[in-house]
Amino acid sequence: MTHSQDDTPLPRLDRLALRAALAARPGRAESPAGGLALCPAIDAALPGGGLPWAALHEVLAQEPEAAAEFCTLLLARAAAVAGGSLLWIAAEGFPSGLGRFGLSPADLLLVRAARPEDALWAMEEGLASSGIAAAVLCLDSVEPMAARRLQQVAATGGGLGLLMRQDVGESGMATRWRVGGGSAGLGDPRWRLELLRCRAGRPGRWDAVWRPAAERLETEEPEATAPAPLRRRAR
Repeated sequence: MTHSQDDTPLPRLDRLALRAALAARPGRAESPAGGLALCPAIDAALPGGGLPWAALHEVLAQEPEAAAEFCTLLLARAAAVAGGSLLWIAAEGFPSGLGRFGLSPADLLLVRAARPEDALWAMEEGLASSGIAAAVLCLDSVEPMAARRLQQVAATGGGLGLLMRQDVGESGMATRWRVGGGSAGLGDPRWRLELLRCRAGRPGRWDAVWRPAAERLETEEPEATAPAPLRRRAR
């Protein structure tokens, strides 16, 4: 639900219901050593050979549908490795085509949070939960202090946190990605993945394609050069 121009208050998230839903989810396994493997070409640029667990990662949605697909893939891979459940928090718009990424709807807990403070609270609860392997928060405006708190909770909880937004935000996250070049629903999902920042890793760009039949992510002509400087959107 979106906020209208009148003074009608935004609906509040049912926090007790979310806590009960999280408590009912089966626990995940301990986060494996190293990182979450994606594919050899990309893993080589990441510390520990994969996307770091127990960390918060930033995904900039140059193309929103492509970014949502990429995040869905990361959730599916996290669940396959660590078990447990997955969390997706947004004011509106949720992922579709889960089966293409090997993800069952039963494994995904969807939370509609119209108020930013409710969305941040839900993300914190999810990252702290032993039953959540990975969580996505779709929220553009996140204050640096709130982002640092989410990073701390992710570090303690051990799961994978993804902050999907369209604008540049907090720079202290483990990795920062920019995702564009979606496939518009035709054929296998294809993306232009740009690793803009990676703590203890190196930036890079890849044209990537997800092969559902083989359950494999492939890269096509990966580029070793660093991406161009990122510009903030005009306010």
